[in-house]
Amino acid sequence: MKFSEMPYERIDFDAAKEELSSIIKAFQEAGTPQEQMEVHRRYYKLMGRIKTQATLAEIRHSIDTTDPFYEEEKTYYDQEMPAFSNQEVQYKKLLFASPYRKELELVIGGPAFKNIELAAKSVSEAVIPLMQEENALVTEYEKLLAGAKIDWKGKLLNLSMMTPYLNHEDREIRKKAAAKVNAFYEGIADQLDELYDKLVKNRTAQAKKLGFETYTDLGYCRMNRNSYGRKEVEQFREQIKKDWVPFAEKMWENRRKRLGLDTLYHMDEGLSFPEGSPKPTGTPEEILKSGQKMYEELSPETREFFDFMMEGDLFDVFARPHKQVGGYMTYLPDYHAPFIFANFNGTAGDVDVVTHECGHAFQGYISGKDPVMEHSDITMETAETHSMSMEFFTNPWMEQFFGSRAGDFLKSQLEDAVVFIPYGSMVDEFQHIVYDHPEMTSAERKDIWKKLEKQYKPHLTYEEESSFYAEGGFWQRQHHIYSFPFYYIDYVIAQTNAFQYKIWMQKDYRAAWKSYLAFCEASASDFFTCMLKDAGLDSPFEPGIIRRIAAELEEIYNQMETDYL
Repeated sequence: MKFSEMPYERIDFDAAKEELSSIIKAFQEAGTPQEQMEVHRRYYKLMGRIKTQATLAEIRHSIDTTDPFYEEEKTYYDQEMPAFSNQEVQYKKLLFASPYRKELELVIGGPAFKNIELAAKSVSEAVIPLMQEENALVTEYEKLLAGAKIDWKGKLLNLSMMTPYLNHEDREIRKKAAAKVNAFYEGIADQLDELYDKLVKNRTAQAKKLGFETYTDLGYCRMNRNSYGRKEVEQFREQIKKDWVPFAEKMWENRRKRLGLDTLYHMDEGLSFPEGSPKPTGTPEEILKSGQKMYEELSPETREFFDFMMEGDLFDVFARPHKQVGGYMTYLPDYHAPFIFANFNGTAGDVDVVTHECGHAFQGYISGKDPVMEHSDITMETAETHSMSMEFFTNPWMEQFFGSRAGDFLKSQLEDAVVFIPYGSMVDEFQHIVYDHPEMTSAERKDIWKKLEKQYKPHLTYEEESSFYAEGGFWQRQHHIYSFPFYYIDYVIAQTNAFQYKIWMQKDYRAAWKSYLAFCEASASDFFTCMLKDAGLDSPFEPGIIRRIAAELEEIYNQMETDYL
């Protein structure tokens, strides 16, 4: 079935609650592990229907944030889902306390029961009104950014559409674009401050009501951090500061020299080469066709996956006014169908959609065949390992997208991935500080951000055209900070895993791919750190691992630099 043909029907949550109550009763009355598992499959069916309809509404709202019908549906789910989630936790508590837990765990897996324990700590009836308010605030933030109308040579462009001009090879164009975007953010600065202040206070209030000292602990529970905690993340960030930041700074310095600049300003960071960053040579339609050919050649599994996506029109990637910014992959359980949402803008980021988001979607397609729903409930650092690793596994096909500049793309891809690590770690440390000190003012938060920039990006210099950023406001464009608290470090952890695959495939591509495929198939059947070990990867939390990865990558990078010169 094509995406446009998928029927939407609003979920009647009164009926859904009644059905879940029936499932709860049947589960309590079941007298054998087999009977309880049969009842649990009824739960799968109910949740599949709810998630499918809610996701359809979410996608269609993302496609046009001004559509009044789906805006109302989005508001409806924002209001109704917290209460239903609370009842769902009550059911999961029964599952957790089942006298047949040992037998059920053999089917469902140990991580599922740990996640139930975390979920039970994360919600209660007392915080439902606050969760509803939080959803509404996040939606308001997303809509605020999606509503950007920036006048560029007589055309009104959104933030995604401005990207080619922000990274243009002509420095004057970059300056003008930076000034335009700066003016947009300055125009909504008070709203951004107010929204985030409300979100911090709201989330802190939720944490207090649930018995946590700060929102950080609650945030970790809601992120299903089931195999590591705050201590491991803090130690990981310290490794980044000590062993990775100097490596990343070499990248920035090489870029400055390559561009022939005395000072690398922020507006220059997105440009890899003086002749311009590599851009895909084809139309958006041709990029998707090239992606289909690439996945056909990569493996039988990827061929089957991408053909399914194309036949079902399961991409919405063309930038349009009123479309939500950014990109994501999501999943429609009733149709066993991944869906990819993005905003093509004529940059290398368009190809990233066909690699990164397709890494998510490929794993979703594989795990969707597993009848055990919990095995699809992957933690985010696992999910991002799938996507970021796929960016590297597709490297041999980049000539199809970039022609003679494929080598330039591969170089800039590695540079961008390396310099992302400090930025992503900075985003995480910023959030820990904010939620440890929820009483901070907006000005104090911006001061903290500026101090962190000096630690993680010591070279950073803002041009006068970006005063909003220079005054400590850059983090306010990072929608994860508003919408998905504590998510961002998952990208960083995952990127270190992807780098391990990058190093591995340089030595033995097929062995690395075999490991990756097995890692995708494992999904959420085991804990993240255990699955890494099974796949032949080192845990990024182990002392010295970051230093080793940086050293091996530097050898690969130096060879690229030699080839360029």
